[in-house]
Amino acid sequence: MTTLPLSDPASGAQPPATPRRISRTPTGGDAVFAHTFRVIGASVLAVTGGIGVFLAYQSVPTLRHYGLSFFTEHQWDIGHDVLGIAAVLSGTVLIALVALVIAFPLAVATAIYITEYAPPRMRSTLVAATDLMAAIPSVVYGLWGVFLVMPHAAFFSLFVQRTFLPLLLHGTARTIVILVMVVGLIAGLGMRFGMRITGRLLWIPFGIAAAAAVSLLPLLTVVDADPNAAVPDMTRYTKSAFIAGVVVAMMVMPMACSVIRQVFSQTPEGEKEGALALGATKSGMVRTVVLPFGRGGVIGGTMLALGRALGETMAVVMIVSPDFVIKGRIFEIGSQSVASLIASQFAEAQGIQVSALLTAGFVLFVLTLIVNTLAAIVVSRSRSGADTA
Repeated sequence: MTTLPLSDPASGAQPPATPRRISRTPTGGDAVFAHTFRVIGASVLAVTGGIGVFLAYQSVPTLRHYGLSFFTEHQWDIGHDVLGIAAVLSGTVLIALVALVIAFPLAVATAIYITEYAPPRMRSTLVAATDLMAAIPSVVYGLWGVFLVMPHAAFFSLFVQRTFLPLLLHGTARTIVILVMVVGLIAGLGMRFGMRITGRLLWIPFGIAAAAAVSLLPLLTVVDADPNAAVPDMTRYTKSAFIAGVVVAMMVMPMACSVIRQVFSQTPEGEKEGALALGATKSGMVRTVVLPFGRGGVIGGTMLALGRALGETMAVVMIVSPDFVIKGRIFEIGSQSVASLIASQFAEAQGIQVSALLTAGFVLFVLTLIVNTLAAIVVSRSRSGADTA
């Protein structure tokens, strides 16, 4: 047994020494490293802020000339000096939402398969393939959309337009039934995944939605049943916001998948093994452990994809037919986005038109910055990567 000598106060021994202060100031190579990366980080903020200040300064002539009506006017008529971005803003949001609806389930499913189901030898190949999709130029995606997606998507758009859209155009009661079905589904999903409610109470909103859906089934067999109807004009369903959204979805899906996959891969192995040891299936483990752990990463990755979709340019320019009209029919020809407007009009713009395009760019810059900032906040506050020892 080891013993330590004890000091005797009566013998005149000195009191114990005070703890030595440790300096946290970097020195030598650490100081060079820290200051170098501090300058790099500050330069990124300076460039971003400089872009915002420049666009804001260039927007002053537009606001003086057109006033706040520039944000509410939907026409872009250079000949009559009537310029506004209401239509292009709505088109930007519509295209981004269509892309998000398609890309979100694909990104989540791909991330789950790579992290949980793919064989170990295939994971690196799948990761490289998804990352390679993000590196493909937008012009290539635009050509793919024009020559491959557009002909087939036009038939799908015609089918949806003929089959489901008339349900919203014949009678108020039918519209109310559809709204009840949608609200029931949203309420049920919110109770299950948001409020974590289980049991018989959960079946009430889903039952209401199912009853509304069943009441609509007979209507699907009588829409556009005239065999002598005229042949539809397929060009009406090309170059639409829906087709542009499909192409943009394939462009933003790899970005969202990369973020979500990295978050899912950080799920603690102990929690996954514990769920399996308690008798959970693989799908049950994914649903109860992996998805709750990576909820913040899923939201953040999706919002980052939304920010990319809002600013996509070349693919939208190559696909959509410019139309400065605010409309909700995404399957019909005609749409426009802020980025495509700037790309198509900037070469011929002069004077106040240049300032108007820069103002539109400033609005898009602020919108994208807000979305990306919210995504970064959600990812940083998520549980992903937390110490679970």
